[in-house]
Amino acid sequence: METFADKAIGFHQQLQLELPGSDVDVMNPFQNTTVMEMVKRFYKRFFDDDRPRTFLFGINPGRFGAGITGISFTDPIHLETKCGIANDFGKKHELSSQFIYQVIDAVGGAGKFYSKFYFTAVSPLGFTHSGKNINYYDEPALEQLVTPFIHKTLHAQVAFGANRRCAICIGGGKNYKFLSRLNDDLQLFDEIIPLEHPRFVMQYRRKAVDEYINKYLAALEKCDLSNSR
Repeated sequence: METFADKAIGFHQQLQLELPGSDVDVMNPFQNTTVMEMVKRFYKRFFDDDRPRTFLFGINPGRFGAGITGISFTDPIHLETKCGIANDFGKKHELSSQFIYQVIDAVGGAGKFYSKFYFTAVSPLGFTHSGKNINYYDEPALEQLVTPFIHKTLHAQVAFGANRRCAICIGGGKNYKFLSRLNDDLQLFDEIIPLEHPRFVMQYRRKAVDEYINKYLAALEKCDLSNSR
């Protein structure tokens, strides 16, 4: 039996994207053998079964989280302290990862969370321009270039075992608008719930972190109940 973990590992191993003629660089940590070893350990630990998951879509990996570890919203520190996977990626915290693992702790920890939920991104590969993070939608030309790649990778990931009634979009502005348009075309999910991006919360609404954690928990519960019907 091919498990969710097997499918996820195979998917990440073959991820490739070229942007001919663009001055934007693609960030593909999965070409690094050490990163792929951590990715394999992560998925084998938490996803080595055939249960479907509720999907949560971020924007695209950043340099200090998934761009290092290969695991969405997981920086090297949380990979070790919360997921139990020791690594030599350094001891850098990433703001989004800090918030997300507060949510995961509130759910009951990594084991319980990942038994029901799967983090990915609308674009599973990230981008940099002049050494700085850039989102797939920041430049119209980039968005147009990566849209076929996003179509392909969305279909591939849904085939891992996605709950199709409800998904969550992390980033309620341009990311949600793009994913909603795509979903209208592809008809992958019945409903997509938007949530504020963790970086926005940690940079501009830190005093209200508990309110946003509760908002995430309510969305997770709503999606989980919808998908369990």
